Amino acid sequence: MTAPVFVVGHFEADRGGPYVLDGPEGRHAVSVKRLRAGEDVVLTDGAGRWAHCVVLDTEGKDRLVVRMDPVTEEPEESPRITVVQALPKGDRGELAVETMTETGVDAIVPWAAARCITQWKGERGLKALAKWRATAREAGKQSRRVRFPEVADAASTKQVAALLAGADFAAVLHEEGSAPLATAELPASGHIVLVVGPEGGVSPDELAAFAEAGAKPYRLGRSVLRTSTAGTAATALLLGRTGRWS
Repeated sequence: MTAPVFVVGHFEADRGGPYVLDGPEGRHAVSVKRLRAGEDVVLTDGAGRWAHCVVLDTEGKDRLVVRMDPVTEEPEESPRITVVQALPKGDRGELAVETMTETGVDAIVPWAAARCITQWKGERGLKALAKWRATAREAGKQSRRVRFPEVADAASTKQVAALLAGADFAAVLHEEGSAPLATAELPASGHIVLVVGPEGGVSPDELAAFAEAGAKPYRLGRSVLRTSTAGTAATALLLGRTGRWS
């Protein structure tokens, strides 16, 4: 079994000295995971920098003392995969973020599509975005990642179109797409951007704007997936086809 992952804000440990993991992460390591001397852990900043560590001791209920190996940096994956996720209703947004993170997506862009039932406005929107980011962090730890996906601010259709225009491969997942995503010609590197529409579907105006930006409609398969699961299925397909899962 791989070592559990804990998030740190920095790696400023004394050279050759122990590192103390405290606060909520230390409490989770000591009181929940019940780690003991001699066990392995991984510390990461969630942005690619990480270090293998061995537990030396515990102090109280929230301080884990470890010996840290040299810090290394995991390079960014290529091609980079971004999913533009229309805002689902209820807690399905967090489900989408969780499973896409566990699968291996690199970035998630919340999209306020025209047919979204849920709307992020004011304080409610800020809280929802914070939940998505917290979910990505926790799912990144759970799946033993050291580079967590970036969760951007909520984007408008115009902003999504601009993102698609700059991609090396841009696609809109759509049940009426004439071509399957499984046979699309994909770049070996660069940036792939996928758009997942809301429960009510992508509107004709949005499809037109995305087509003008260079994004074509593709279908995943014969069945129609929920907005909260389509991005995960598509990410898995692309990870396999681009060799990132090999």
